[in-house]
Amino acid sequence: MLWKLLVSSIKPYTSLLVGVIVFQLAQSIANLFLPSLNADIIDNGVATGDVGHIWSVGAIMLALSLLQIVCAIVAVYFGAKLAMRVGRDIRSGIYRQVSTFSENEVQRFGAPSLITRSTNDVQQVQMLVLMSATLLISAPFMSIGGVIMALQQDGPLSWIMVVAIPLLLLSVSLIIVRMVPHFRRMQKRIDVVNRVLREQLTGIRVVRAFVREDFERNRFGGANADVTESAYKAGRLMAAMFPIVLLILNLSSVAVLWFGGARVDAGDMQVGALTAFLTYLVQILMSVMMATFLFIMVPRAAVSADRIGEVMHTETTVVPPAEGLAPEDTPGVVEFRNVSFAYPGAEAPVVSNVSFVALPGTTTAIIGSTGAGKTTLVNLIPRLYDATEGQVMVGGVDVREADLDAVWAQMGFVPQRPYLFSGTVASNLRYGSPDATDAEMWDALAVAQGRDFVDAMPDKLQTAMAQGGTTVSGGQRQRLSIARALVRKPRVLVFDDSFSALDTTTDARLRAALKVASAHATVIVVAQRVSSIVDAHQILVMEDGRIVDRGTHAELLETSPTYQEIVSTQLRAEDAA
Repeated sequence: MLWKLLVSSIKPYTSLLVGVIVFQLAQSIANLFLPSLNADIIDNGVATGDVGHIWSVGAIMLALSLLQIVCAIVAVYFGAKLAMRVGRDIRSGIYRQVSTFSENEVQRFGAPSLITRSTNDVQQVQMLVLMSATLLISAPFMSIGGVIMALQQDGPLSWIMVVAIPLLLLSVSLIIVRMVPHFRRMQKRIDVVNRVLREQLTGIRVVRAFVREDFERNRFGGANADVTESAYKAGRLMAAMFPIVLLILNLSSVAVLWFGGARVDAGDMQVGALTAFLTYLVQILMSVMMATFLFIMVPRAAVSADRIGEVMHTETTVVPPAEGLAPEDTPGVVEFRNVSFAYPGAEAPVVSNVSFVALPGTTTAIIGSTGAGKTTLVNLIPRLYDATEGQVMVGGVDVREADLDAVWAQMGFVPQRPYLFSGTVASNLRYGSPDATDAEMWDALAVAQGRDFVDAMPDKLQTAMAQGGTTVSGGQRQRLSIARALVRKPRVLVFDDSFSALDTTTDARLRAALKVASAHATVIVVAQRVSSIVDAHQILVMEDGRIVDRGTHAELLETSPTYQEIVSTQLRAEDAA
């Protein structure tokens, strides 16, 4: 998976890769000739006292050194540019893929894991590309070229390289094989840390309300300790690698000086050749050692690439049609035809054999006990999930065959948990309609009963909003979410228990204003409070995923025991009448 990801990511930037290769090779070639020129100065200049030869060869060495520096700088620049672009493209690919996921896929991975995969995991692959661009190309060339140049200096000493290089590669390989499981565990445990931290930041009020700071501190400490343990074990192996490499390097240098000195003493080898041979051996082993930096990163990057590939190759269960149909046959009409839905792996369906029609200019209310399947039912309308049986029709077209953009364009959806984005009040309202004017936003706020508190804010529509809308109360957040849906002026308005945080007076005013503002829209309301739906044209009573009764408020009071039970727990007898 790692190599496949790297090839596909680097392919668009072949010119940058070619530039890296060219300048790395130029740097390596210059580096390989320097020891031979140094040997020439020692044997043919210093030994003979030829000062002119020393100056001429020294000038060549200086020029090669300058060329080496320039090539190294350019190669690193191209390599960094390549790595940054690869990281950008992978993150963009993950984002585009995740944006196609249905709720099933998002819940399967979990938000913390998806965040880790698009940040930490991408960073591991990006760093591997950078290290590869700066080391992978030059290290093999320097190793092979160093062997050739060393053999030219003295063949009999080559047995030292035959022993040292395989020994170094074997030692590094054994350590890397043992590091892979630790890196795999580390990435999974980073997911856990992200999840715990996300939960604690999101639920900080609950933590403080129940005085659970110590418990949460210990929970985070446990998750953090698990990551530390994996990092510690991998770090110990990593720390053992460099002493081993340096030990082999130093022993090899001692062997060269020991046996090479004897050959110099016997007159079989010159001092300059011995110096060059030692330099080439050090270059070869240093190249292998530099490659170990890359080898250290490969296991962790491979684990990260597998996790990225898992996201990239996960197909969404909500697949858009090749040629989506525009829902224009009967605009605004929402119809369920024998719809059932079961979550993947669930033993029983959450929604069973549901059928109803919601028409423009009418309000359809859905009520029932907690867990009856109300939210799941309305989530099928914008196709957050796909029905496992039956058809969900919007505008006379099955949503599985419709152009999703066209479906969403005519729909205003207020979720059960209202969410506001960081920015301003205006930027949040314009999520519903990017081109909305200030007057349209104020009108939507007036209907949603939010005009007064927004008008009282210091900067009104330009007042800053924190992520999640934490700078406003729950009721204000809910009203802003309703206003965001109303700004769109949709044909279908879906409210998923969107009035629960409102007091009864505000609820009544909002319903009265909404009745006028959405006179031509199809309104579907999921509610817990009977007072929010008494004026609905049809009320669907759900129990265990099924519609057990339907009718108006007055009709259900006479015919539905389930509805009567709900009413009796909420309203006084005279209110119910």
